[in-house]
Amino acid sequence: MSTTDRTEYPAPAARLDRGSFHRLARCGGASIGILFALTLAGCNEKAQSQAAPSPPPVTVAQPVKRTVTDWDEFTGRFEAIEEVQIRARVGGFINSVEFKDGAIVHAGDLLYVIDPRPFEAVVEQAEGQLADARAKGELAKRDLERGLTLVQTSAVSEQVVDQRRQALQAARAAETQADGALKAAQLNVEFTRVVAPITGRVSRHLVTPGNLVQGSEGGATLLTSIVSLDPIYLYFDVDEATYQRNSRLWFEGKRPSSRDTPNPVQVTLTGETKPSHDGKMDFLDNRLDVSTATLRSRAIIPNKDLSILPGQFGRVRIIGSAPYEALLIPDTAVATDQSRKIVFVVKEDNTVEARPVVLGPLDEGLRVIREGLKAEDHVIIDGLQRARVGAKVTPKMAQAPASDKPAGAKP
Repeated sequence: MSTTDRTEYPAPAARLDRGSFHRLARCGGASIGILFALTLAGCNEKAQSQAAPSPPPVTVAQPVKRTVTDWDEFTGRFEAIEEVQIRARVGGFINSVEFKDGAIVHAGDLLYVIDPRPFEAVVEQAEGQLADARAKGELAKRDLERGLTLVQTSAVSEQVVDQRRQALQAARAAETQADGALKAAQLNVEFTRVVAPITGRVSRHLVTPGNLVQGSEGGATLLTSIVSLDPIYLYFDVDEATYQRNSRLWFEGKRPSSRDTPNPVQVTLTGETKPSHDGKMDFLDNRLDVSTATLRSRAIIPNKDLSILPGQFGRVRIIGSAPYEALLIPDTAVATDQSRKIVFVVKEDNTVEARPVVLGPLDEGLRVIREGLKAEDHVIIDGLQRARVGAKVTPKMAQAPASDKPAGAKP
């Protein structure tokens, strides 16, 4: 047969009979078995890779429902209720300093001693002048009494009696003047002992013993200062919008005014995460600052441990609303989508939905949700990084604290 014939009429395929299989098994059966095994293994791996993964696990919880009160928070500075600059009231040399720098002093405690000897000498001189004035007054009184007796017998004239009466009045005036001079001299002796006028913490001494100080007549020398610590003022500025909102609540009867009611406040010091001091409102100014559009306000804070010093900063919270029912969730469950705040909610078919919400303030570690959630919603509070909008998840209900039951839970 030619080449052309073989192309047009190919040879029939060889038939496989039982003997052919026996020969194949004797020649290469082992290799064929390995080939089948590898093929099956590859199919199994491909099937496993194509199988859908299980939904990721997440932790969900229902919002907590409870009565809350909004608080407005401002930054303020502490100031002492009483602050006194201790100055010399008489001039002289400092004999001694009787206090320890930075110590707590009480009203009446001795602080400085100024040399009293010059003033004691003035007191003795004033005492002598007062005694002389009293003696002259006594003499003028006796002369007047004798004149009144003699004028009845015309032994002396009325003019003499009038002169003696005037002499008595002059003597009494001189006595009063001498008595005043003595009291002034005694005061100067008293002023040589500089005492604390209030109770508080004293600053350092600014004048050491041996130095000459000036009294009040020639520019009194500053010796030290004292500030009171318990209680203490906290001054802060309230913006105009907050003031108007609080005034509207007061007119509606939903919030007492801080002008006539000592509304409670809570204070957080620098470095603290929770309020550590409680106080009450004490003062609201009578006008807004035109340069800042704020109202100067003041709270009074007990400071029993004397840990707060004038000049410190603090965050003060005051009541900003009437009590109301609110839904709360952990603050970590809130995500940000550009300018929106969202939470991820697991629906009944276990798919994830992004829900825009309107946030309120923090209340005992939980965030108030004003709008966007319902009491029966299941919010993802753990596993946000595994949740995808529209994808399924495996939700697991979180254990609610004893004091925070979910809004939809039954008693």
